[in-house]
Amino acid sequence: MGVAKVIELIGESTQGWEDAVRDAVSRASDTVEGITGVEVLNLTANVSDGDVVEFKANVKLAFGVRQ
Repeated sequence: MGVAKVIELIGESTQGWEDAVRDAVSRASDTVEGITGVEVLNLTANVSDGDVVEFKANVKLAFGVRQ
């Protein structure tokens, strides 16, 4: 049985929530090896002058830990 670690991150994008999730995974993968899953916790956005200008995704990422 393996051990997994879970970290919580916020990804951001001006394109959409899916891109915000991808941003979080991509940025985490720069320093975290072996990411095996992502759970989307919350989706939010910033609004300016009646338009959505930035999408944010709160996510949890899981990855294996060597024993």
